[in-house]
Parts: sequence; structure tokens; C-alpha cells
Amino acid sequence: MKPVVDNLLKNHLYLNVYLNDEEGVIAEPLNLTVSLRGTREVRDNCQLFRLTGLLDAFSEPTFRKVLGSKIDEGPKHIILDLSQIDFVDSSGLGALVQLAKQAQNAEGTLQIVSNARVTQTVKLVRLEKFLSLQATVDAALENIK
Repeated sequence: MKPVVDNLLKNHLYLNVYLNDEEGVIAEPLNLTVSLRGTREVRDNCQLFRLTGLLDAFSEPTFRKVLGSKIDEGPKHIILDLSQIDFVDSSGLGALVQLAKQAQNAEGTLQIVSNARVTQTVKLVRLEKFLSLQATVDAALENIK
């Protein structure tokens, strides 16, 4: 990955923009909080967010604000890759439900790529169908087409 723009100040967050040579996709690393980090890639008809860390009460307000504004910008179909998330609490689940509703209201979809921890937490509250859990990014992309 090659840096294209460094230290771009946007919405009080520092973003570094990188070009992925393999796919020709620009990925913006997002420094959401100390405990939650991620990137955003805009593809033909969707936005792909790859997140790492903790989606909890501490990171939830920033997560909801940043991703909510990106849904408004478009494209309306959203894929959240949570396969590298270590922990999700009830605040994080609430934010996921709000984002799914926001995407639906914008006539888009929300697909969540999950890992065992996230899947277990989501199934515990019986939201696996509503949140459209997927095993891989490729499966989520296919589900959008």
C-alpha cells in the first residue's frame, strides 16, 4: 500500500488514505477511538468497513457517528467486516441495529462479516437474521448483487 494523502483532518479525525494496488480501491484508515480502528473502502455499489478492536460503550458513540455519516454519503449498501473484532457489548449491538435501520431507510443493506465471538453475541439476542451475518467479505458482496 502506498500513502496518497497523509494527515488529512476531517470530522476531527485524522485519516491516512492508501491505494490498494491489487484491487484499485482506495482505503481510508479511520482512527475511531483508541480501542477501535478500521478502514473504509468505496466500491462500485457498496462501502466496505474493516474494523479491529472493541465495539463497546466507549467506542460506540464515535462508531455510530462516523459510520452513520458515511451511510448518508453513499453508496447505500454497507459491509461491516467485524472478523477482527475482539469484543462486542450491548452498546455495540445497539449501534449495529441502528446502522441496519439507517441503511434500510436509505434503501440500502447492511451485511456483517462475523467471527465466532461476534456471532455468539448476536445469536444470544437472536439478531443474526436481522443483522445479516456473513462468513466472508466475498459472501457479503455476493449477497448485495
